[in-house]
Amino acid sequence: FIFFSRFTRNHHQMSLIPLPESLVPFLEPYLPTPKIQHQKRPFVTLTYAQSLDSRIAAKKGTQTKISHLETKTMTHYLRSKHDAIMVAIGTVQADDPKLNCRYREDGNDHSPRPVILDPHGKWNYSESQLRAICDNKQGKAPYIIIEENVKPKQEDIEILQEQNGLFIYLPLSTDHSANWDLILQKLHDLGVESIMIEGGAMVINELLDFHRTQHDLIDSLIITVGPIFLGSQGVEVSPRKQVNLEDVKWWTGVSDSIICAKVTK
Repeated sequence: FIFFSRFTRNHHQMSLIPLPESLVPFLEPYLPTPKIQHQKRPFVTLTYAQSLDSRIAAKKGTQTKISHLETKTMTHYLRSKHDAIMVAIGTVQADDPKLNCRYREDGNDHSPRPVILDPHGKWNYSESQLRAICDNKQGKAPYIIIEENVKPKQEDIEILQEQNGLFIYLPLSTDHSANWDLILQKLHDLGVESIMIEGGAMVINELLDFHRTQHDLIDSLIITVGPIFLGSQGVEVSPRKQVNLEDVKWWTGVSDSIICAKVTK
């Protein structure tokens, strides 16, 4: 009863404000396009919100407000344009996110498939908000990426089966660059043609680093910059070396700015 009440209360509190009309043409060049067949991976949008000092949270493991409500709506608009949305276990444990889509356009009620990077099986899915969302038909059950030798809880396995979700068992390596090729190819094989990756910081930094040094992983980069400094204790997005951008455009709203770009090789 307590769990259901929490879901009901949060669901009613989280309605969206209208999407600014100028955002639609601004975002259009950076939205998913069909991938060439031999690429064997989805279209990847890397997107997140950060402070002026490049932090995505005030400290590790805490949920931090950065974005204005209009850019929150933009996030759900982006979700409506992708097949899947990916976050890592640290983000899930800190935020207990819903990972569905509340943006509606011309009767379209599309919701992306949540993809959770949880190599060591830390997530207690049965007690999450996302489980309640799926029980109430408000979103899709997740694909949970887990190391092939890790055994998840039987309860979570059964719940996912009932909800049409999936544990994806992969031979994950300590060489994370090899993991990204493996993960994206597996998602492509499962019919995921586009995915937006939202974090956390380790995932963001890895993708930026690997795109620059070895791979062509990121198709679009969309960053919301909020008018706040979070300080030196914050969780920082900062790849190890310089990363260059091209096709850069900026949009400014009530308080936030958004940068859209392509990442050069």
